[in-house]
Amino acid sequence: MMTETTTGIPIIWVIFIGFMILSWIVSASLKSKFKRYSKIPTVGGLTGREVAEKMLRENDIFDVTVVSTAGRLTDNYNPTNKTVNLSADVYNGNSIAAAAVAAHECGHAVQHATAYRWLTMRSTLVPVVSFASNWMQWVLLAGILLVEKFPYLLLFGIVLFAITTIFSFITLPVEIDASKRAIVWLDNSGITSYETLPKAKDALRTAAYTYVIAALSSLATLLYYIMIFLGNGRRS
Repeated sequence: MMTETTTGIPIIWVIFIGFMILSWIVSASLKSKFKRYSKIPTVGGLTGREVAEKMLRENDIFDVTVVSTAGRLTDNYNPTNKTVNLSADVYNGNSIAAAAVAAHECGHAVQHATAYRWLTMRSTLVPVVSFASNWMQWVLLAGILLVEKFPYLLLFGIVLFAITTIFSFITLPVEIDASKRAIVWLDNSGITSYETLPKAKDALRTAAYTYVIAALSSLATLLYYIMIFLGNGRRS
C-alpha cells in the first residue's frame, strides 16, 4: 500500500507537487536573473561569440566552431560535430549573462578535449538514453494498464526509466564542472570584474539547480513506478 499523509493524500503526490513548485520557482528565478544580468556589460564589451572563441583559443582548442542557434536558453555544446551552439541573445549579447553562458558551454568543449570522465560516460550513454526516452512512456503506459496480466512489461518500462534517471544524475557533475571551469576562466581572463564575477556565479548556480531538481524529480517518479510494480506483486 502506498504511504499516505494524515490527510489521506499519497506522499508520492506531495513529492511530485513539491518538485513542480520548486521547478517553477527555479525556472522563474533563472529567467529573472538572466534578464537582469543581461543588462550588465562585460569588461571590454565582448559578445558571447567572442567570449567563446577566446576561451577556446586560450585552452588550445581550434577544432570547435561557435555558431548561433534558434530559441532562447537553447545553448549547448555538441561533441559529435564539435560546435558550441549559442542562442541569438547569447551569441550577440555583450553582457555578463551572455559571457557566463558562453563560457559554460565552452567548459563542455574543454571537458571533451581533456576526456573528462563524466562527460565521456554521458556521451557513451546517449544512444541508449535516446532509445529509452522514445519508448519508455509507451511501455510504462501499457505496463500500468496491463500490470495484472503482464507485470514484467511494467518492469521493462521501469528499467527504461531508470536509464534516463541515471543519465540525469550523471549530467549533474558534468554541468557543475563546466560552470566551475567557466567561472575560473572568466575571472582569470579579466572579462568579469570584482563586482560582476559574483553575478556570473549566481546565474550559473541557478542554472545548475534546474538539473538538480530534474534529477530528483526523475528519481521520485522512478520510485513511484517501482511502488506500483511491487504493490501489484503483493496482491498477486
